[in-house]
Amino acid sequence: MTRNTVLISIVACLAACSSVEERRVANGGFDYLQSKQTNGVKIPQGAQTPEYSDQYAIPDLDKNAKTDLVGNEVPVVSPSVVMPVVTGSHVEEGSKKAVVWFDQVRDDKELDTAIWDSLISFLEEREIGVTYFNKDEQLLITDWLIYNEQESSSWYDWNATDREVGKRFEFRLEKKSHGRSAALTAKLTDYKESVNGKPVVDMSTADVRANEVDILNKVISHYQDQQRRDDVRRIREIQEGLKTELGFNAKGDPAFIVDGAYTVTWPRLLLVFRKLGFNVKDLDQSSGLLFVEYVGADVSWWDKLWGDDGNELPLEETDYRVQLEEIDGDKTSISFMNEDNDPLEAQTMSDIYEGFSAVMAEKNLDL
Repeated sequence: MTRNTVLISIVACLAACSSVEERRVANGGFDYLQSKQTNGVKIPQGAQTPEYSDQYAIPDLDKNAKTDLVGNEVPVVSPSVVMPVVTGSHVEEGSKKAVVWFDQVRDDKELDTAIWDSLISFLEEREIGVTYFNKDEQLLITDWLIYNEQESSSWYDWNATDREVGKRFEFRLEKKSHGRSAALTAKLTDYKESVNGKPVVDMSTADVRANEVDILNKVISHYQDQQRRDDVRRIREIQEGLKTELGFNAKGDPAFIVDGAYTVTWPRLLLVFRKLGFNVKDLDQSSGLLFVEYVGADVSWWDKLWGDDGNELPLEETDYRVQLEEIDGDKTSISFMNEDNDPLEAQTMSDIYEGFSAVMAEKNLDL
């Protein structure tokens, strides 16, 4: 082994064994601490004074500013930034709090319920206890989050350093009056850190914002992962196909009863309509109402040659209204009405049932 290789190995060991505190301090010396303020530029007598710009002038310190944050007392760490990676989430520019805003992008669950469910799921996965939760107050307080780690004190000393960190957090949710936007805030309420059983850091010296942003980003990431899993499962259910039977809606009008939840039946129906020859002119998922026009399914010349009408329905080509209603959470009724909002007769619904139910049950329907 060459001398250079030995030196490189020693330097690598020293870097790998540096403590958490050492990694928060800038590398190099601090000779600048010995520097003294210099006088301004002296202009010789009779010479013209040049024009000065204040563009790079260093502002005076605030009277409450800490003057002892110099040299190795200056923490050198990456800035703590909230990452709004969930669809419909954002942050407010300039906010110094650990807070993220969520907008309602799905109608399967109230926004505040979805946020709290995801947060509690996050805490359960990490075995973090909850000491207080009140949804009416939109407040949750965690139990102590304790973790331990071991660090080698130096490359030549084989003794390990036991470091224990404990944290407690408070989460608050603030909803807009319309209920479709909400802000989740994380606040560090307690902090303790010890090395080999001796306290070294408390709330007064802990980097509060870094801890708050760290836990909030983990909560946001968990929320995003849950949404992705829900999307995959929902797409599979939509493509799988749904069984349909003739029945009646809550008003007693003839309807198709689909064996699927409202949140799955709604997007599935849009695919079915496209294949059956319906043009969707307007829709409102929150009320379950669609305005459609039946123009007839596309039938190829080959199908016509053999007398096959494909997905053609025995239905007049005109405008209709379609109403979806949830039944017991796992079924959905679909009712057809004419332009005057009168329900179609039972015989008409029976006539189109076979073609409609066949496409509704078709697997791997193109998205």
